[in-house]
Amino acid sequence: MQEKTEKNVRAAFVGEAKAYFRLLAFAEKAEAEGNLQIALLLRAISEAERVHATRSLNLMRDIIVKDTDTNLERSFEREKSISENEYPDFLKDAEDEGEKAAAIVFSQARDAEAFHAKLYERAIFQSMKKDVSAYFVCQVCGYVTDKKAPKNCPVCGAPEEKFKKVAP
Repeated sequence: MQEKTEKNVRAAFVGEAKAYFRLLAFAEKAEAEGNLQIALLLRAISEAERVHATRSLNLMRDIIVKDTDTNLERSFEREKSISENEYPDFLKDAEDEGEKAAAIVFSQARDAEAFHAKLYERAIFQSMKKDVSAYFVCQVCGYVTDKKAPKNCPVCGAPEEKFKKVAP
């Protein structure tokens, strides 16, 4: 992938992923305020944003996603870096500015990330097995409808089985 395109795909991925979570938060607020139809709409559009983020990630898959051992090692390194470097800096800034709520969030996140790193580290050294009325969103292009999933997506032509039901 060319340099500018890769930069733009990464930016699109980050923006769409942020939109996904932001819209879920908006949906929770709407639901708490009793605006159930708005909450449902926001959840459906957040699902479309997840589709967009996934499509961007898929464009970068060969750049970002490697074999499982490499992915696990990178995940471990990232968690360790976040817990040991980034969150302590975030925490210090929040404390310096008297932002108690943010300090608590950063402190707890730092601690949680450290546990994540430990879990990844354990996984690196041993084999782990994991045993462990609506909108319809096209999982190919992000099209959203408040009706029954169409036989074929009007935007990309994906078949009905490519639609995900988003319900309260």
